[in-house]
Amino acid sequence: MNILLKPIVTEKMTSQGDKHNRYGFLVARSANKLQIKKAVEELYSVTVESVNTLRYGGKPKSRNTKSALLRGKTTATKKAVVTLAEGNKIDFYSNI
Repeated sequence: MNILLKPIVTEKMTSQGDKHNRYGFLVARSANKLQIKKAVEELYSVTVESVNTLRYGGKPKSRNTKSALLRGKTTATKKAVVTLAEGNKIDFYSNI
């Protein structure tokens, strides 16, 4: 099972990383905090202090087309904000 789906690279998370040593990830919905901590430590070779998780439910969406009104729902996601120990950093841009 893939725990970490992708990093969250936004202005807000970049400033959190610079100021407070926090980094965000989209994670599998079934992953718990211990699994997320272990996955980040193995993948990036850092020490994780804490993990905070946020669950987002899917939002209902609808749109009008020529034939009918289409109704649907966006997918539910889970985010994790990982705080690293002092002196550790993650560079998402090193592979570019």
